Amino acid sequence: MNRPQTRQSRPLVELLWFQDCPNHPAARALIDELLGDLAPGTTVHDIDATDPAVAQLHRFPGSPTIRIDGRDVDPTYQDPGDYTPHCRLYRTAEGLRGLPERAWVEAALRASTGSRGTRDPQ
Repeated sequence: MNRPQTRQSRPLVELLWFQDCPNHPAARALIDELLGDLAPGTTVHDIDATDPAVAQLHRFPGSPTIRIDGRDVDPTYQDPGDYTPHCRLYRTAEGLRGLPERAWVEAALRASTGSRGTRDPQ
């Protein structure tokens, strides 16, 4: 899944989720906001992993999952080996949460883009 990255290419951003995931809309909003600041024009590849076969194919660890260039944004991620569609919990500085930390997503995007396309926060 990993692909070579050049400074001119855009990051490969994937959002994996299942139907009725309560955290899917917030995950998408987080991605959209960060992409607007760090990589405008980048396409988000939405992957509906509701079907267990799709979940297995994409090695889906739970909803929502955000991957940048094929890598999970959670810096402590370890593949659970269970790809059954279910809600995902992240171990964040604030405890267990249904979304990854904003800083993780931002760091993954910055690493992918080499901080290209950044602008000052408003």
